[in-house]
Amino acid sequence: MAETTERTVTTNGYSTFFLDSGDEGKEAVILLHGGGPGANAASNWRGFIPALSDDYRVLAPDLVGYGRTDHPEDMPGSLIGWLRMRVDQVLALMDAHGIEQAHLVGNSMGGALAMHMVMAAPERVRKVSLMGSAGGHSQPTPEVMRMVSFYKDPTLSALENLTKWFVYDETGLGASIAAIAEERHKEIMRPEIRRSYERFFSSSPAEAAVPPSALRRMAHPFLLVHGREDRFVTPDSSVYLQQHLPNAELHIFPQCGHWVQIERAGAYAVLLRNFLKAAN
Repeated sequence: MAETTERTVTTNGYSTFFLDSGDEGKEAVILLHGGGPGANAASNWRGFIPALSDDYRVLAPDLVGYGRTDHPEDMPGSLIGWLRMRVDQVLALMDAHGIEQAHLVGNSMGGALAMHMVMAAPERVRKVSLMGSAGGHSQPTPEVMRMVSFYKDPTLSALENLTKWFVYDETGLGASIAAIAEERHKEIMRPEIRRSYERFFSSSPAEAAVPPSALRRMAHPFLLVHGREDRFVTPDSSVYLQQHLPNAELHIFPQCGHWVQIERAGAYAVLLRNFLKAAN
């Protein structure tokens, strides 16, 4: 099994932290984490990376505004501005490692970022998998509104509730909700993370939506996966994306919430590997 290492690289004048695994000579897969409180490369992807790294070079960055990546003082004032900054960040990460093209796997807000990357630099992207992706067409749920306004009540108990709501059955997380929430709460109370988060969600999450006129021009192969019980981005969003993307397949997992890569890791890994290896 390939080792996963922690690394940093300079991207557009600031330092990006990322997880790196697999042979540098193999096709690259870049994993893009979601946007909830405490999200980062490790919390979203560390347990999933071994499913890919024997066959691919896997990079999972802390997107700017999250985790151990630098939090620049001069931050965008809108969600769409943050997405543009993150597109530039991932492209700079690829350039720093001589990666001309990469497969993208995006969870939630990371899925919206993947589609924005396809819009901005389609020649740099090979295949895309979106998991519980934002960027489609769905109405904000009470759960997602609690998430984007988390710092109005940034308590440990509020984070415990959010963590439970992200999954269908919290007993499958492999650790107690209290322990997971306590670890993440220390992270999200760092002043720079709070500042970035509040600035990112100072405008509506609907800004991340990708217009149908753009979706129908994305000829890349897409694998869409969604948890049937996802209450943060409801499955109708992926149905909508599948209807507008010209080369997309969709799989909906029953008894699964927002974190397919955790709740259905084995089954999703099989789907993803077959999708990436297919000739199309």
